[in-house]
Amino acid sequence: MVLYGAGGHAKVIAELAELNYYEELTFCEDEPTKKQIWNYPIVAKIGNKEKCVIAIGNNAVRKKLAIVLKNAFVTLIHPQSQISTRAMIGNGTVIMAGVTINTDAQVGNHCIVNTNASIDHDCIIEDFVHLSPNVALAGTVSIGEGTHIGVGACVIQGIKVGKWCTIGAGAVIIRDVPDGCTVVGNPGRIIKK
Repeated sequence: MVLYGAGGHAKVIAELAELNYYEELTFCEDEPTKKQIWNYPIVAKIGNKEKCVIAIGNNAVRKKLAIVLKNAFVTLIHPQSQISTRAMIGNGTVIMAGVTINTDAQVGNHCIVNTNASIDHDCIIEDFVHLSPNVALAGTVSIGEGTHIGVGACVIQGIKVGKWCTIGAGAVIIRDVPDGCTVVGNPGRIIKK
């Protein structure tokens, strides 16, 4: 399997792949500055027949690569996460250790659900979203495409966060957030549109 990316996030995903019994891994980076990570090679190009995970934390870059790459995308779920059998997880999404995803939640394609994040019932997480460590989403929350929610932020039930937003670390979201906004604080306030 190929991990498209060779930074810190890619190393975390490599260990996640190992836990999912992928034994032959290759990192890919457009202009490699080193030859390997651990015992795995780093290459500059891949064919379109290899299974792949886009192992880059930047949501916009992940989207661009998902459009260009013609590979079959792998979903990786940490064995120490709790995922409802009634939840839906998209292609290319990575679910880290300690994550809880409850019933009827939907997580889109190429998302990052990071360590100890919690997604409660009936939430909808669109494509290319990044939920940082310890993010907590109450029930029926909707998160738009490309949004990044910072470490330890929480969103109360029924809230809609728009597309391509940035929610700051530790923010408490108690009102809907329009597309493209940056929100910080407790309670969350928009500081940039």
